[in-house]
Amino acid sequence: MSLIDHLDHLVLTCVDVEATRHFYTEVMQMKLETFGNGRLAFRFGNQKINLHQRGAEFEPKAHLPVPGALDLCFIASVPLDEVIAHLQRCQWPIVEGPVARTGATQKIRSVYVRDPDLNLIEISELVD
Repeated sequence: MSLIDHLDHLVLTCVDVEATRHFYTEVMQMKLETFGNGRLAFRFGNQKINLHQRGAEFEPKAHLPVPGALDLCFIASVPLDEVIAHLQRCQWPIVEGPVARTGATQKIRSVYVRDPDLNLIEISELVD
């Protein structure tokens, strides 16, 4: 048995809140959520990404909160070919893929994009 069950949220530090909002709500199709004293988050499934703006982070924060340092993998709710078509409609460049990878629980097929802060975003589908 593991001590940890699942991830509740992670915190993303960005330079440009509006560009980040556009990417995560329009390109990634996450739901924008406001909480606390006007804090922003992007909700998907049972998780969320809380947003900090560089230089105006909420306490407590990571020791070195910097934009562009994340490498995240998301499992899509639709087939990867639909993800690719959506990215093309949004004119958001795919930097690699589709490629076969090993996920946390099984094989995955992935494409890679970069968000406005150049974080590496992997979008995947589970493969039998």
